[in-house]
Amino acid sequence: MNSDAHREAVKRVVSDSSSQLIDLSHRIHANPELGYEERLASAWLADALESAGFAVERGVAGMETAVHGQVGSGPLHIAICAEYDALPEVGHACGHNIICSASLGAGLALAPIADVLGLRISVIGTPSEEGGGGKVGFIDAGFFDDVHASMMVHPFPGPDDTAMPAVLAVNHLTVRYHGKEAHAAAYPHLGINAADALVVAQTAIALMRQQLLPTDRVHGIVTNGGDAPNIIPAETAADFMVRSPQRERMAEVMELVRRCFEAGALATGAELEIEEHVAYEDMRHDEELAAIYRRNAESLGRTFREASDSPYSTDMGNVSYVVPSIHPDIGIDSDGAVNHQAAFAAACVRPSADKAVLDSAVAMALTIIDIAEDEGVRNRLRG
Repeated sequence: MNSDAHREAVKRVVSDSSSQLIDLSHRIHANPELGYEERLASAWLADALESAGFAVERGVAGMETAVHGQVGSGPLHIAICAEYDALPEVGHACGHNIICSASLGAGLALAPIADVLGLRISVIGTPSEEGGGGKVGFIDAGFFDDVHASMMVHPFPGPDDTAMPAVLAVNHLTVRYHGKEAHAAAYPHLGINAADALVVAQTAIALMRQQLLPTDRVHGIVTNGGDAPNIIPAETAADFMVRSPQRERMAEVMELVRRCFEAGALATGAELEIEEHVAYEDMRHDEELAAIYRRNAESLGRTFREASDSPYSTDMGNVSYVVPSIHPDIGIDSDGAVNHQAAFAAACVRPSADKAVLDSAVAMALTIIDIAEDEGVRNRLRG
């Protein structure tokens, strides 16, 4: 088979598998599962890979809902990441059902020709992108040690796509204040108000925003504000996120935010506890691979905007610090709704979302063919 035959072959496989891929997308969408609880979605992905001849491992990297499927024995190893976790309350409002099905589609398309192209293809089901950092677990467990490049495609409000979206570094932290309860009317002077400590901290953060760069982000929610209005709150808690375009700047903003939380403790006498969770890196897009992907997506009729003005964060950024990676956005018709809104979740099973599944699968498969057949790119990735 020549290059044109390879390209037609992957298009044919995706076309022949379109009902299977769209059905998977809709099933995942109809059964939203939170991070590390994606038992249905991960099993469906693993079953589909096994049926296509992949060697599949389940529950890898210390994560029950992690999946690793591999096909081909060539020297060039490409990983395609699949996400499938949902958000609380709003379900699949970030379109991870689309991501999982598209990544499966790319894997199915490449499986029959992987050895001919000198490829080893891994489809990696990565749990809990929405805050848990499943890809970091795969990195720590060594699953990317012999990978030469990695990719996935993420849905975003359309109509246009973005080859290299703005991806911010982010740190997740849980803050707790420990005070002392007392009767709020009879003995308030004997209490230490942990809720006031949190209010002081939030006020300090609000005032600090004037000194932040326009690209910095600090936001959070109160998860425990006290037990009753007639009890001085002894325990309060909040979850916060700190984002910046680069991890170095994120560390600087983190120090400013810590001072705000320390101010709450100092003002009230409450004790402060800060727990930092997994940090996501900014995305180091591989420009050459992104250009190859864009060319292939445009050949399918996709249109691109030159830059993204709506930044977000993903643990794919961590992968990009380990291996050359791309994370393009693909546009869907969402009637003005944006990611993490219930209306966007509804859009993720519309015809434009189904088309995004198939276009993403084909575009990634064509991109990997081009990588395999371009000696210069292939040699660069293999080092």
